[in-house]
Amino acid sequence: MVHSAEFKKIKVHYSDTGKGRVIVLLHGFLGSHKIWNEYIKKLSKKFRVIAIDLPGHGETPSIGYYHSMEMLAQSVKAVLDNIGVRRYVIVGHSMGGYTALAFAELYPENISGICLIHSTAYADSEEKKKERERVIKLVKKQHEQFVAEMINSLFSPESFSKIPEEVEKVKRIAASISKQSIISSLEGMKERKSRELILKFAEYPVLFIVGKKDTIIHYETIYPQMGLCKYPSVVMMENYGHMGFYESPKDTIIELELFATRCFRKQFE
Repeated sequence: MVHSAEFKKIKVHYSDTGKGRVIVLLHGFLGSHKIWNEYIKKLSKKFRVIAIDLPGHGETPSIGYYHSMEMLAQSVKAVLDNIGVRRYVIVGHSMGGYTALAFAELYPENISGICLIHSTAYADSEEKKKERERVIKLVKKQHEQFVAEMINSLFSPESFSKIPEEVEKVKRIAASISKQSIISSLEGMKERKSRELILKFAEYPVLFIVGKKDTIIHYETIYPQMGLCKYPSVVMMENYGHMGFYESPKDTIIELELFATRCFRKQFE
């Protein structure tokens, strides 16, 4: 069942499943809370799982022409305050990871742990910003073509034959996102700031889930970020790219269960 919370005159939609300590799931660019269906099903046996449609995605409308990571974090906080929970582990894929770090900067007292899945604390390089500007121009002219090509590039080649139905599901979710929402998100990611200091001063565990074949977040950039953390850990997905968590959910779910348990029991101290 999908619920909603008020935020800046819109309704932010989310699912709320299970009981106990809270795990918050944040999807990436062109995703929705439905990306996490398998995770919700398994994790909710031990935890309370909140999966949120970030503004401009899923059933949550856009807010203007620029979706900053801070605004996305505030929308997440509106949901969690509406539910009435105060401490949680936040799991974010790609743009969801950027949102999780912005959340940690704004509301550090609420965090029990952060998992960054195929994500990074670094800001866009100047080269990456120029690439996003090029993509924004493309989206304005041919956004449907962009979405199709973008989703194809996120999966490992084997997935198109091994899990075709799951790949098609991601394509349908992405195809439902409006042109303006895509542009607003691209603008927000382009202008996001570096949050390395959040990692450095985090008094909670940080788990990095990394795809060795990820062409968007290169795995080599993760090790320096781990070095900043007081309580770091990493899971390397040798044969997957940017959607590795989705292509190989079984193993990833086990790692998240272990990580969340560790965070809530404070076994890292």
